[in-house]
Amino acid sequence: MSKINYDLSKIRGVAFDVDGVLSPATVPMDSNGIPQRMANLRDGYAMVVAARNGLKMAIISGGDSEAVRKRFAAIGVQDIFLAAGEKLPIFEKWLADNGLTPEEVAFVGDDIPDLPVLKAAGLPVAPRDAAHEVKEAATFITSCDGGYGVARELLEEILRVRGCWGESGKAFGG
Repeated sequence: MSKINYDLSKIRGVAFDVDGVLSPATVPMDSNGIPQRMANLRDGYAMVVAARNGLKMAIISGGDSEAVRKRFAAIGVQDIFLAAGEKLPIFEKWLADNGLTPEEVAFVGDDIPDLPVLKAAGLPVAPRDAAHEVKEAATFITSCDGGYGVARELLEEILRVRGCWGESGKAFGG
């Protein structure tokens, strides 16, 4: 039994914002003012397992960082959209390009720019420390803050329902 009040067997794709979701909302900046995002290794592991088990994933972020692009491409995220000022048209095109319906997709966002996509997704998800308005729009609020296991918590639930969580042959070294 999943702790998420949604039929997870429908989920074929997951799209994520980055800042405040896959990286904490507060990040150090380098001497040029460039945010230095953190990456959660357990999120990364779950994303690798999800990709190897056929779950479509996307990054839709307002930020623009080559490090972010490289990180998520390396762990199997198929579609990475950065510098996304308006996320909803990108999300809708991603759905169409991948033959997905909104009911088959979860979107994870944490702040006001994410609200249109959260409202369009079948399963809107928010980190525990998301903006109040985002949590109101979410069907599921994770037990952790952004950057500290949000993807792991969601993907583990989805993969358990699919019967493919914990299969070492579908993870690193498999």
